[in-house]
Parts: sequence; structure tokens; C-alpha cells
Amino acid sequence: MAFAERLMAPLVQLRGRFARPQLKLAQDGVLQVPPPGRHPHTLHDTDFGQSEGQCPVPAPRRGHVSIPSPDPTAEDRACDTHRARGLKLARLDDWARLSAEISRTSRARQKTLGGTPVAELLAFGARADVVGAAEHALLSGRPDPKAPLLDGIEALEQVLVEYPEDPVIAAIVAHAHMDIAWAWRGTGWEVEVPVRNREAFAAHFDRAGDILMPFDAKGTDCPLLAAAFCALITGRGGSPREVVSRYETWMELDPRNPRAYRAMGMHLLPRWHGSYDRLELEARRAAGRSYDLWGTGAYTWVMFDAIAQDSEACARLDLDFFLEGLSDILKRTHDQHTVNLLAAYCASTMGATPTGHDETDYIRIQIAAAADGIVRDHLSELHPMLWAHAARGFDNGLRVRCPDMFAASGQADALRYMNQVFRRELATGKSVVFTEDGPELQSA
Repeated sequence: MAFAERLMAPLVQLRGRFARPQLKLAQDGVLQVPPPGRHPHTLHDTDFGQSEGQCPVPAPRRGHVSIPSPDPTAEDRACDTHRARGLKLARLDDWARLSAEISRTSRARQKTLGGTPVAELLAFGARADVVGAAEHALLSGRPDPKAPLLDGIEALEQVLVEYPEDPVIAAIVAHAHMDIAWAWRGTGWEVEVPVRNREAFAAHFDRAGDILMPFDAKGTDCPLLAAAFCALITGRGGSPREVVSRYETWMELDPRNPRAYRAMGMHLLPRWHGSYDRLELEARRAAGRSYDLWGTGAYTWVMFDAIAQDSEACARLDLDFFLEGLSDILKRTHDQHTVNLLAAYCASTMGATPTGHDETDYIRIQIAAAADGIVRDHLSELHPMLWAHAARGFDNGLRVRCPDMFAASGQADALRYMNQVFRRELATGKSVVFTEDGPELQSA
């Protein structure tokens, strides 16, 4: 195939050096089971911090925090279901049905309760085998030298030959190339990436560009395709104007998708393709365009990850506008996934260790203080994985070795924070019990 010849040039030295693993689907971490006799899906602050066999230390009478923690959450179940559906149809080679289902859910802008587009989940599942195998091979220390690395992507390319005019198939294959490209490159600084890895990265992105070239996201009314174009320009580079133009198309096609706003904000940082002034400008423009949907919330979504990753961007933030946007988001989305996301972001991501930069730390402290109101007024159940990711800055390159321990760390962080929020109530001996209507005080 023509694409293979282009990819082989930079990869010829590496072909056959990596093992093809037996791919296993990643599973979300199982939450720590509370002691016998308690509700199996309710966490208590006393479930943590005492080793087995350790004698209890007498303490003043105080209450405890009790909050439901469904495992899996409704959002986890929905995401797993749609990803598994995409994976199944790909393994059955039923690409016509997969394309039809993605097109249908895309046209309907169908989303999970937490706001994740169903079309994206189906497409992710469809390429999971190929991308997962490549990522595993590139991470393994002693790969099988006889296993070719390109077999999976070549199989997807053959599907593209069979459906040359299908924008959904094109988006899936292009995304697979870009995912594999990032597996080659990693997330380190450019100077840290070996030459052969940079060449492989460029080759996969060039191929993704060739695949997407004949298609138009607006003309096909396909947010999945628009997202692929945004991912493409992020990896290949472009002027701030080009980056904004791509993201505006995605946001115009799917204005209720927070991922589009968050990704644009990150990629308008100076370290990528923008500047601090351009970031502020585009965040305000996004808020103006989507005011009917989000209020001022789009400003907050655009700044969400950018200020967490960049101290200077945080120091320049319009704090009042950001907090107003946070409130507007909570008025318009009532699902517990989003509530946990925002609470954990404020409490753990922005409430993390001080940076030493006075203006930045002032902003972070004010945002962290907003978590108190979110927990008191909106929280009714705990999603530990979100809290664990928040404590690590929502790092997309993070690799979780043990999901159980990772989720447990999120539980502990959240319960510590809630004990702090309700410290006065607990000190009186009353317990804080979260219900569907929020936290309630109960006598011990």
C-alpha cells in the first residue's frame, strides 16, 4: 500500500522489534470495600487510616462523613458500554453497522450523563485493539523481535480502502494514526524525544492528514471529524488563527461538548500554538458565542486545564469571570460526574501545593475555596477516580499501574477534604450523611 511505503521510510529500522501483546481491555478500578455490616456502596471517613491489628487510640467524640460511592458510576457504565460496542463491531468486521451507529449518535449529538459524546466512545472502542497493542509494544522493555508493529494499522487501512468515502471510517483510522504517533513520541519536551521517534510521529501524522484531506467536517455535519482535524493541527502545528478556526468548527458543531473548549484552551498556551493574550481573547469569545447554552461557563471550560498547567496563565486569569462561569456550569449541568469533576478540580488540582508565585497562588486559593460550596450545595455521591486524576492535574499522559490503589487514593483525598469542610459540624458529634438531596446532619 502507498501509506505503508511512506511510513516504512522512518520506521524501517524499527519494524519487527516490538512484540504484539495479547490485548486486554483496561478496566476501571474497583473501589475499596467498606467493612462488613455497612452499606456496600457507602464510604465512611473511618474506613481509612487504621492498619489491621492496630489498637484504636481514644479520641474525643465526633461524627463522621458518609457518602454513597457507586462502583461503577453511571458515567463509567455508559462509557464502558459504548466503548465495548465499538470494539465488538470492529472485531466482527461489521464496519457498515459501526459507521451507521456512529453517524446516528453523532447527528443526534447523543451524550452520556457526564457529557461524553457517544460517537467518540464508539470510535475509541473501534480502534482500541490497534492502538492498545501499539502502545503496549512501545512501552515493553524486551519485545519480541519478530513481531511487526504495523500490522494493526495496516488492517485499519484496508478497511479505509473498502469505505473510501465514509467520513466516520476516515476519522477512526486517522485518530488511530495520531494515537500511535503520540505513543511513539511520548509527552516529553521535543529535545528529549529520540530522532527515530520524532520521525515516526511525523509519518503517522502526515498519513492522518492525507486521510482527512478529502473531507469537510461542516459539510458532513460530523463533530467526530471536526475533533480529528483539531487533533491533527495540534500535532502537526499551525498558526493560532488556524488552531482557533479548527476548534471553532468543532464547538459550532457540538457546542455542549466541554472537551472541545478544554482542548482549545490547552493548545492556545505559548508552549503549544498560542499566547496568553490569545488564550484570554478566545476564552471570552467562546463565552459570547455560547452564552445561551453555558452562560459564562465557556470561559471557565477554556481556562480549565490551561491555568492548571501554566502558572502565568493562572496569574493572568479574570478570577471573577472564571468563578461566575463555574456557577453557570453548575446551574446547567446537574449530573454527579460533572459535580465531582468541578469539586475535585477546585479542591485537589487548584488546591495543591503552592507554586511560590504570589499572584498564581492567590488565584488558586480563591478557586480552591469554591469547592466548599460545590460539595455542600451540589454533591450527593463520590466518584473516586475523578478525585485521583484531579490530584495529578488531569495528566493525559498518566499511566495508572494499579487502578485499585489509584481509586483508593482518590477516596482518601475526597474524604479528607470533606472532613475539613464539615469540621465544625463533626466536632459537635453530629455525622454528615450525603443523600440524593445533598449532605444532611444526623445525631450520632
